Amino acid sequence: MDRAPQHTSRLLPEDRPDFDRALDEALRDSALTGAFAAPGPHLNPAQLRTKAALLADRVAAPADPEYQHYTALRAAGPPAPRGLTDRLRNEEGAGLFPVLTVLTPILAGTGGLLLLAIGYAVRGASPELALAQAVVTAGWISLAVAVTAMVVGIVGLLLTALRDGAAPAQDTALAEARQAWLTALHQRALLPWLVANLYTDPAPAPPAVPRPGPRPGSPGYSSPGFTSPGVEGVTTPDGRTQRPADFTGPGYSSPDFASPDFTGPDEV
Repeated sequence: MDRAPQHTSRLLPEDRPDFDRALDEALRDSALTGAFAAPGPHLNPAQLRTKAALLADRVAAPADPEYQHYTALRAAGPPAPRGLTDRLRNEEGAGLFPVLTVLTPILAGTGGLLLLAIGYAVRGASPELALAQAVVTAGWISLAVAVTAMVVGIVGLLLTALRDGAAPAQDTALAEARQAWLTALHQRALLPWLVANLYTDPAPAPPAVPRPGPRPGSPGYSSPGFTSPGVEGVTTPDGRTQRPADFTGPGYSSPDFASPDFTGPDEV
């Protein structure tokens, strides 16, 4: 019975720099440098790197078990602060809690002892005063608050110590998982793939994007030639009307005019 193919993880964007560095290191391996120097039709390091980078998920598939373990450990860890505001908030909260655990027992304990002393002194002097019992009650309440704050502070310090002790162990496990993935990526994924694809065709070049022509008003743009029709059909490029060569303008002569004959008055 055939086994179903296992799901292959895609490389996360934050892990692409590790893949690129491992790819550069694999291209400098002695198993490839000798092949690059040998004569014959084969890909050069730049062509082989470009092809491997385009098929990164497929190339890294043999190291997928180590990669899944590494990403699972990283996801299980505490998230890092996303920005300056979160980091300041965390630091502020972490610094305020120890101050409260130290100051609260001191202030509440001192106030409780002072109230008890005043209350018992007043009650001894005037047992009938109701104020004395109220002051004594307030003193005991303050002492109870001091003891509670002290217990909370001790528990918080223990939890902080346990968390700080567990953090180095988690960081160590994460570093070991990352190194195991990089080792598997180099030995079982990158080197076999690069050697197997050394004599293949290079990656196809991206299609050329046509460059747009010049826009109106930009340098290198000229308006299309256009002439309006004139008397003889079209005008010259400078806008003057073409005329036949034998045209000299309309003929003009003054009208013939003669005054009437004058012979003078009739002779008598």
